[in-house]
Amino acid sequence: MNPITLTIIYMTIMTGPVITLLSSNLFVMWVGLEMNLLALIPLMTKDSNPRSTEAATKYFLTQATASMILLLSILINFKQLGLWVFQPETDSTVMTMVFISLAIKLGLAPFHSWLPEVTQGINLSAGLILLTWQKIAPLSILLQFHMLINPHLLTLSAIISVLMGAWNGLNQTQTRKIMAYSSIAHMGWMISILSYNPTLTVLNLLIYITMTTPMFFIFNTHSFTSISSMSLMWAKMPMAMPMVSLILLSTGGLPPLTGFLPKWAIITELMMNNNLPLASLMAMAALINLFFYTRMIYSTSLTTFPSNNNSKMYIHQPHTKTNNTLPPMMIISTLMLPLSPLLL
Repeated sequence: MNPITLTIIYMTIMTGPVITLLSSNLFVMWVGLEMNLLALIPLMTKDSNPRSTEAATKYFLTQATASMILLLSILINFKQLGLWVFQPETDSTVMTMVFISLAIKLGLAPFHSWLPEVTQGINLSAGLILLTWQKIAPLSILLQFHMLINPHLLTLSAIISVLMGAWNGLNQTQTRKIMAYSSIAHMGWMISILSYNPTLTVLNLLIYITMTTPMFFIFNTHSFTSISSMSLMWAKMPMAMPMVSLILLSTGGLPPLTGFLPKWAIITELMMNNNLPLASLMAMAALINLFFYTRMIYSTSLTTFPSNNNSKMYIHQPHTKTNNTLPPMMIISTLMLPLSPLLL
């Protein structure tokens, strides 16, 4: 792809959520979402194969439907109140439509089925943007107006998302689909606490991004697209093998790693608000997530070939890929739990 074109695309992707975050006008927020949507499609089809084209088409149709629902709710609200912002007087049906549109964009259950298929069909770099940066703009709108949305609707979507993300990830062997179902489950954790403490939602999003980014960097550097291909990590990058295991355990929420912090804080907040059934159900679903992360660790660390390590040969090859940002991101994604008193 032309470097100038690629620069414009990335600048548009970066600008879209910023416009949504900084705006107080609903129509301008919608414009920011559309910029984000249209700029990602060329990155999805960069490989130019039928699978990526199909994934980009699914993504466009799904996101365009969500955008039209959101625009319709904005126009109905403007017709009723004459304002380009949601108010406590806004009709509850309008706010339900807003939540449905944002749930589609975030990949929340029961509107989640497009996310694993799209993530599987695109390249790993576009998949990283889809599962991290693309979540910021819709979630920022949800954070601004969550008090106007029925809390029972938020709780129901959170429960379904956590259960679907955990259960459907069990029978997956493709790393991109596993990370997509992990994203669905993490979105459920974020939405579950939105009615009680929105600050924990932001903390969960930041930690989720810091854990997902190094995993995709590793997958992209050595083309680990399936669990079976991850068994080659022992020969390609033995020094990173224990760190990958730690990142996966951190993503699963195992103490004393960074990923335990948001789950610990969210469960504590739910129990303080007398919501013990939801906290118990989400804690049990987290164990299912931890199971398929452990299965990936088994393929990475415990399944090795009966041969000598040939990493010295890879080091001297001129085409060996390196990523200088990977070590600090690995440290952040695994060792940030001691900072929990400051973060909370």
